[in-house]
Amino acid sequence: MDSIKLGLIREGKVPPDKRVPFTPLQVQELMQRFPWVKVYCQSSSIRCFSDDEYAAVGVGVVEDISQCDVLMGIKEVPVANLLSGKTYLFFSHTIKKQPYNRGLLQSVLGKQIRLIDYEALKDNQDNRLVAFGRYAGIVGAYNGLWTYGRRYGKFQLKRAHECFDVNDLKLELRKVALPSIKIILTGSGRVGKGAMETLDTAGIRKVSPFDFLHRQFNEPVYVQLHSSDYHDRTEGGPFNRGEFHQYPDRYKSRFYEFTRVADVLMAGAFWNPGAPVLFTREAMQDPSFRIKVIADITCDINGSVPSTVRATSIADPVYDFDPATGQTHPGFSNDAYITVMAIDNLPCELPRSASEEFGRDLIDRILKPLFGEDPDTIIERGTIAQKGALMPRFRYLDNYVRGEE
Repeated sequence: MDSIKLGLIREGKVPPDKRVPFTPLQVQELMQRFPWVKVYCQSSSIRCFSDDEYAAVGVGVVEDISQCDVLMGIKEVPVANLLSGKTYLFFSHTIKKQPYNRGLLQSVLGKQIRLIDYEALKDNQDNRLVAFGRYAGIVGAYNGLWTYGRRYGKFQLKRAHECFDVNDLKLELRKVALPSIKIILTGSGRVGKGAMETLDTAGIRKVSPFDFLHRQFNEPVYVQLHSSDYHDRTEGGPFNRGEFHQYPDRYKSRFYEFTRVADVLMAGAFWNPGAPVLFTREAMQDPSFRIKVIADITCDINGSVPSTVRATSIADPVYDFDPATGQTHPGFSNDAYITVMAIDNLPCELPRSASEEFGRDLIDRILKPLFGEDPDTIIERGTIAQKGALMPRFRYLDNYVRGEE
């Protein structure tokens, strides 16, 4: 086996990301399991793990990583930092033709870079193999509870980013003291499961959609809604999941039933732009619309939740939304408004824990294929570009790269 030099690159996107592909202990494990791989860590003052922590386990901490064959990061690499002819793994945010990253993909092609996108690494059933979704859900639901506590003065929590790790955050949840409110959680994937983890840890009871709609409780409760719980076929007949995913325009939403009884919405479901929105801004103006706190974990701008008109940040996590005008105001400014949390990089609030889970998946699911043992062609199918050309699965990006769409 030929030796491989793997470099952990310093995050260059602004604002910088503190997450890492591998923790120091995981790098130690990596080099033990793959002795022909030598890992180097580009010096960084912003990582959640320090240079000294990597050096302590035998990782070479360097400034120049041009000697490395494979370079791994988290967020998009600034064009000026890309090294020609290398193999890169990071979230490129190009596969949906994001216009702000067109130049990045153009540069990748021009510099003959092999780009492997974490988002495109999937099994044969098209399930993603590595992702931060669970931590988006954990932190997003926590922030929803934090927002409610701040708005109504019921309890005070530390901000998620002030917690050392996920265990510290879960200890903080002991302070949650909610009245008998009702919380909606949408989504059943990684994000939804992470959010459930937070709600369960906070001691909030889960109830059925029927009971949520029709029963009163003397304790806080939440419901986890699936697409079938709030969509009907326009022409009648039973809900068909396959049809809904392929032809979402054949369905209409009845989510309004839940907005009449709920106090908090935690939106964690993937939304297809062809599907109905959860509700409209006009519906939010109706006196029967009861929701006052929205934690949009998905943060789809102008998507299924009409009050998500912009993303918020870790430093400034919420804004108030006025349904009458569609305008935003500083958070907690008016009881008549709806308070919205829409942080678009939620896992960054728990970078150590999120990185540990992500690195575990990389070691267990990706490194063998990456280093050559890939009978399921995971790496080939996750490679966007190589040798100056788009790979076959990503040739649909050709017009995007040329600036024609």
